[in-house]
Amino acid sequence: MKTIYDVQQLLKKFGTVIYIGDRLADLELMEEEIKELYQSQCISSYDYQMAILLLRQEASKNRKSIETSN
Repeated sequence: MKTIYDVQQLLKKFGTVIYIGDRLADLELMEEEIKELYQSQCISSYDYQMAILLLRQEASKNRKSIETSN
């Protein structure tokens, strides 16, 4: 798993598609869904860790770009 697209594809395997239109909110919801899947033992520890890392990195980039545009 290397991209946010990969995380989206993982979620899609479980019937979850997230699109609100607000990128940061989308990332936060994806993180919550990943946590739920891990707690339900539907995904491996490795997939959980990689997905959370990718989502948090992308969220951080988005927050920085929002701050610099203001």
